[in-house]
Amino acid sequence: MNITFEKIDDVNGKIVAQVEEADYASKVDAELRKIGNTHNIPGFRKGHISLPQLRQRFGKQVKSDVLNRSVYEAVADYIKEQKLNIIGQPIAEEIKEINLTDKDYTFTYEVGIAPAIDLKLDKEVTLPYKAIEVTDQMVADEDKSLRERFGAQVPGEEVDEKALVKGTIMQLNEDGTVNDAEGAIQVISGIVAPMYFKSKEEADKFIGKKVNDKVVFNPYNSCEGNAAELASMLNIDKEQASEVKSDFEMSIAEIIVVKPAEHDQEFFDNVFGRDKVHNDEEFDKAIRNVLAVQFRSTTDYFSNLELKKYLMDTYGNLNLPKEFLKKWLKLANEENIDENTDMDKVYDEVLPDLTWQLIKEAIAAKFDVKIEEADIVARTKFIAQQQFRQYGIFNADEATIDNAAKHILADKNYRRHIVEEVSDLKLFAVVRENVTLNVEEVSLEDYRAYMAQHQSQATEEAAEESAE
Repeated sequence: MNITFEKIDDVNGKIVAQVEEADYASKVDAELRKIGNTHNIPGFRKGHISLPQLRQRFGKQVKSDVLNRSVYEAVADYIKEQKLNIIGQPIAEEIKEINLTDKDYTFTYEVGIAPAIDLKLDKEVTLPYKAIEVTDQMVADEDKSLRERFGAQVPGEEVDEKALVKGTIMQLNEDGTVNDAEGAIQVISGIVAPMYFKSKEEADKFIGKKVNDKVVFNPYNSCEGNAAELASMLNIDKEQASEVKSDFEMSIAEIIVVKPAEHDQEFFDNVFGRDKVHNDEEFDKAIRNVLAVQFRSTTDYFSNLELKKYLMDTYGNLNLPKEFLKKWLKLANEENIDENTDMDKVYDEVLPDLTWQLIKEAIAAKFDVKIEEADIVARTKFIAQQQFRQYGIFNADEATIDNAAKHILADKNYRRHIVEEVSDLKLFAVVRENVTLNVEEVSLEDYRAYMAQHQSQATEEAAEESAE
């Protein structure tokens, strides 16, 4: 098979494949014999129909399938071997009518040529990077939170913000007296957790109260009318709960508070794993590292957004084969596109993503960025570890994290998402490594304000573009 490439202009080209009988004849015969051996053909026993008879019955269709498949595969290999930087997929100029008597064929494909992007990403390029400072107060707050999380529940003298309150809960009449009528709601061994109330006003009614004190509160308001929460608190069904809006009186019989864990080896092991941390100094350092990693993920994320904007603003005005791409988009989305579809609008909608993809490919080529399976596994394990941390599991062992990662990667759609994420992270990382970062350390509050302003500007710009 003879394949040639003709460059029409900077963004359009043509691939011509000249096919002789010797290029496909044996493949056609093999397909025909396969049909004869595997299909039930009326009038013949399976495997006992001659090749000429198979040609007569199936030759045209098989020849057409083999030719189109073989040529397309050969063209794809040619593009790869010649390192042709094309966009989309080759488009056949015409659908050929295949005749059994013809032996030689010529197939012609339109191709779109990706523009060359001359990236200048070196130390002369300076880009901003805002880093969040890990303060002593942050460490202290995280320490407090961890000590409470791994603390023990003990009887308390008075209700604090994180206490559980046990006692009798009685429905009240409108005049504030206990409702002792038949059907009135009475919970003998009730449990209330003011820390989870949606109403701060209702939660504050319990703060500072002691055993044997009575508290008048409104369960409906505390749950903002959530029937499931009301049903659980008052031990009634959901249908009834939605109608219960009266006040209740709780006689406090028991208060359960959290006694924060002590800084001992058991606590260190619970948080970071066995023998990873041995004293306060190492614990402080470990906390700072955890916070730094968390903040780095946040700052890298928004840095990536700014990097993308810089790259799109600098290199995004590309000369693209618009008419070819419109044709390709129409073929690739036949189920969603008809003769009434505005292809100019479709093209404009996909143009930013297409442009960004070409820029990413240029970065990968310039710095020889490759995605390895180890990169995908490492990122998935990081995701699994973060998920465990969200549920308060800080010391999950390696085997547990590995199993969680395998489970995540078993989902093909999620795996595809992670591969894309890893690709972006590696590309952004290599850009940061090769340019000069103007690092500014800011407080968490200032960073949040900065990002809020950034997002507000981005929203306004998007709205303006949409209006245009």
